[in-house]
Amino acid sequence: MGPSTKIIVVGGGIGGMTAAVAMAQAGMAVTLLEAAPQFGEIGAGVTLSPNAMKALDHIGICEDVARAGIEPTRQRIQHWQDGRILRPVERADQRAKYGAPYVTIHRADLHAELMKAAQAAGVILLQDAAVTDSEGNSVILHDGRRLEADVIVGADGVKSVIRSRFETTPPHFTGHVAWRALVPAEGDMIPLAEYPGIHIGAGRMITRYPVRGGTLLNLVFFARQDGWTDEGWTIPADVSDLTATYEGWCEEVQAMIAAAGRGRLFKWAINARGPLTDWVVEDRVTLLGDAAHAMTPFLGHGAACALEDAVVLSRALEASDTVAQGLRRYVAARHERTSFIQAESNANADRMQGQDSDTFGLATLRDEESLGLFTYDCRTVAI
Repeated sequence: MGPSTKIIVVGGGIGGMTAAVAMAQAGMAVTLLEAAPQFGEIGAGVTLSPNAMKALDHIGICEDVARAGIEPTRQRIQHWQDGRILRPVERADQRAKYGAPYVTIHRADLHAELMKAAQAAGVILLQDAAVTDSEGNSVILHDGRRLEADVIVGADGVKSVIRSRFETTPPHFTGHVAWRALVPAEGDMIPLAEYPGIHIGAGRMITRYPVRGGTLLNLVFFARQDGWTDEGWTIPADVSDLTATYEGWCEEVQAMIAAAGRGRLFKWAINARGPLTDWVVEDRVTLLGDAAHAMTPFLGHGAACALEDAVVLSRALEASDTVAQGLRRYVAARHERTSFIQAESNANADRMQGQDSDTFGLATLRDEESLGLFTYDCRTVAI
C-alpha cells in the first residue's frame, strides 16, 4: 500500500502520533486530528520500557527520546510504614538485556520529539478538530466538516468516539483513583529522585520517578476509593485528600505529600474497558491504544501497548495488498497480547495493594519484566 492510501488518525496523543508517523514514513497519506486547540501533552511523566522504546526506534527517534528523558539504573519497592526496601530492581542492564533502553520522561518532552518526526514525515496535522461522529469511510468534526479516508484509526483514548462504532458500552470505573503532581527534585526529594520506586500498602501505593534531567520528580498516588468517578487528567485536587488517605505512612511519603501540596495537584478516577472481540469494522475502521484496550496502570504498559499497536498497524498495512487484509493482520498480531496485559494489569493492582502486612503479594508478584513483556519487538513480530 502506498501514497494513494489515505489514512485518518483520530487523536494526537502518544499512540496516535506514533501511528501517523510510522504510516507516513511508509508512504501513506496521513491526516492526524487533534481535538485540543493545539497539539501538546499534559504535565506528567510516562515510563517507556524497552519494548516501547523499540517502537520509537522504528520511527527513528529512540535515542532522541532517551536523551530527552532519564535512564534509571535502579528502582525499589518499599514498605508503606517504615520505608524499608522490600525488593530492589536493577535497571542498569536494560540496553544489554533487551536491546533498548528503559526511560522515564515528561510526556510533553516525548510529544515534542513525536511532533518533529510527524512534521518531517509529512503528516497533515489538524488541531481544534474534535470528531463528534463517524460513519462509513468518514469522520464528522465539531464544526461540521466531513473528512474521508481509506482507513480510519481511532486513537482517541478511553472515551473514544470511534469506538462507538464497535460498541456503545461506556468505560467502567475500576475502583481506583489517582493523584498526580510534578515537584522540584530538591531538598528531601533529591534522594527519592536518585533512587526512584514504589511505596506499597493495603489498598494504596505511590510511584515516583525523575524527569527533565532529574530536575523534577513525577509523583502518582493510587488508592482504592469509592464515591469519586470523575475521569480526566486536569481536575484540581486538595492536598488534604492525600493527607487523609495516607495517614500513618512513613516519613518519605509525608514529604512527598507536602511537596505535592506546594504545587499543582490533580485527581482522576481510573476508568478502563473490557476487551473487544474484534478491532475492525467494515474493513476500514480500527482502534489502537486506550480506545482499543484501556487498562489500569499497574503494569505501566498503557503507553507501551499504544506504541506497539502503532508500529504493528503500520507494518501490517504496508505489507498488505488491501486495507482489509492489513487490518486483519494487525488484529491477529496484537489482540492476544493486549488482552493478556489488560488482565495482568488488573491482577497486579490486587497483588501490589494486598493485605499482607509484610510483603503485599511480592512473593507472587508478576511484574512487567517477569512476565516477559520487555522482550517483545513490534519491529519484527510476525504479521
